[in-house]
Amino acid sequence: QVQLVESGGGLVQRGGSLRLSCAASGFTLDYYNVGWFRQAPGKEREGVSCISSSDGSTYYADSVKGRFTISRDNAKNTVYLQMNSLKPEDTAVYYCVLGPSLEPDLCGSGIKDYWGQGTQVTVSS
Repeated sequence: QVQLVESGGGLVQRGGSLRLSCAASGFTLDYYNVGWFRQAPGKEREGVSCISSSDGSTYYADSVKGRFTISRDNAKNTVYLQMNSLKPEDTAVYYCVLGPSLEPDLCGSGIKDYWGQGTQVTVSS
């Protein structure tokens, strides 16, 4: 059974840090592009950061560049999102997502094969 389980969300003050994890089971992460989306109340889901399976190239939304870092540990079948210098506008439900390795633009219009259930991140001011 294919499953993605996110963890690491929570409540943090402005300027704080969190590390999100996405553990995959039922398949091997090596063959997928992986990434993180988020959805704030009343807003559309947006791509935050993605990383390629082929060359490790990364994408970051402008709003998180320099503050967030995506990484993957294929041996642990896990994807991480390190979030530093958090702002109240980062408050959202964060979702892990996987897409085919040969399909580009996972953080944009590219194909998404699997979604996690989401983890809430709340940044207080």
